[in-house]
Amino acid sequence: MKYSAVLYWLIGIIIAGIAIALSFHFDDTVRDFMMEHQNPAMRNFMRYVSLLGDWPTHAAVGLVLLGFAWHRGSEEWTRIFLAMLLAMMLAGVAGTVIKRTVPRARPSVQTETRWGGPRFSSKYHSFPSGHVGASTAFFGVLFIARRRVGLACLPIPILIGFSRMYIGAHYLSDVVCAAILGTLCALVVGHFLFLQIGNRQSKVET
Repeated sequence: MKYSAVLYWLIGIIIAGIAIALSFHFDDTVRDFMMEHQNPAMRNFMRYVSLLGDWPTHAAVGLVLLGFAWHRGSEEWTRIFLAMLLAMMLAGVAGTVIKRTVPRARPSVQTETRWGGPRFSSKYHSFPSGHVGASTAFFGVLFIARRRVGLACLPIPILIGFSRMYIGAHYLSDVVCAAILGTLCALVVGHFLFLQIGNRQSKVET
């Protein structure tokens, strides 16, 4: 691995560590702020965003785009959309394992113990946010492959994360850690995506 790549990873790890520490520190502050600024109309809107922000919607959009790219004969976009779906699946599996291993009560649950509880109860599946992890991984691959298009879509997982906190489904740290998990999944899948594309281009040139 080149020195520049190591430096980028080191900087990324430091930034992620700081973001995680700050998110846990401000968990209660953000939760209280969300509770104090509840609005019926906004809450209904955020519920709608949260519903559409779940993985089935992402999967449906990804499959439609994948089928369209395949039908048009675009091998490059077919690979990109397939990678987006794979990254989302990877984030979903990893997030589910963490939820079951480290149960955390959602902010809306009235309990003195924030960590621990029934592993198979959705009320204790706060950490990390599955919505945010899946959406970040999905659009993260798009950002890696096509930066401008991906950048335009990044507000989607951000809005989803805000909606999950607003309706009391997650803490700030749940959202931040899920975003980091989704980013890692996007980087892993994106690495193999570009590796395959690079190898194919090398074969064509030779």
